[in-house]
Amino acid sequence: MLKVALVDDHKLFRKSLAALIGTFEGVEVVYESDSGKDFLSHLKENKNVDIALLDIQMPEMDGYTLCGKVLKVHDSIKVLMISQLSSKETIRHVMQSGAHGFVTKNSEPEQLELAIRNLDTSGFYLGPELGSVLKDLMLYQQGGNEFQPDKDFLSDREKEVIQLICKGKSSAEIAEELFIHQRTVETHRQRMITKVGAKNFIGVIVFALKHNLLDVEDLS
Repeated sequence: MLKVALVDDHKLFRKSLAALIGTFEGVEVVYESDSGKDFLSHLKENKNVDIALLDIQMPEMDGYTLCGKVLKVHDSIKVLMISQLSSKETIRHVMQSGAHGFVTKNSEPEQLELAIRNLDTSGFYLGPELGSVLKDLMLYQQGGNEFQPDKDFLSDREKEVIQLICKGKSSAEIAEELFIHQRTVETHRQRMITKVGAKNFIGVIVFALKHNLLDVEDLS
């Protein structure tokens, strides 16, 4: 059972969201709150959360700040940011926070379920506008005297893994398609995150696109 926590200061929306998520097969809401501080206190005593849905705009502590604190406490938790905002600046802040995904509050229920399942199987989710969002993130990160990788920085197998992850494949499905062990897929994933110095797999994708190691078309 996939265990989800909700933190949103709008009670009616939070309760409605919890009821919706409760209809998803194999998914259970185990915690909900209007306070980021209360959620952090909960995590100190409990390790029963796989995915945390965090509202961005909250009093006392916004979702960006809360995301960073959550990942310091339990780096295994996948964070999905949710907001009414969908501007480029919002996406940039989501990227900086280390969150694993983002959906807007006007998303279809099916998109939310897909986001939750992708966070579980692929480790990230940015929605159907992935290409344009990633282009924005690349522009945001341009400039500076940073490391410039050569074209062989990522192996062909690593590129294959990126492409399949972006198509929503789970580690088990990728392993079956590439005729390798599932643990090998996970090793590739973690090695790439370390290699590019990213906070999560979204950072790997942005790095690969920014440095022309992959094209946006390769990920669709």
